[in-house]
Amino acid sequence: MKLFMDGFDECIAGIVQRYGQPTLVCYDKEKVLEQLMDDGMTYEEAVEYFEFNQIGAWMGDNTPCFISPFDEEEIDWE
Repeated sequence: MKLFMDGFDECIAGIVQRYGQPTLVCYDKEKVLEQLMDDGMTYEEAVEYFEFNQIGAWMGDNTPCFISPFDEEEIDWE
């Protein structure tokens, strides 16, 4: 059973599948932050809320995941 975040359907980036693991709903982190700001939060408040209440919430194996844009400079290729 996939878990969804209420009110964030427009932020869904897709689904994530891995062998032997449940299929997860994947949200675009930047869109989630933008929606929180559209709802009246500052950027700092949105990040704090996101980190504690969304990415920081473990709801079991079906907990949604979040994706950020790929930044090659952030990857340690060695």
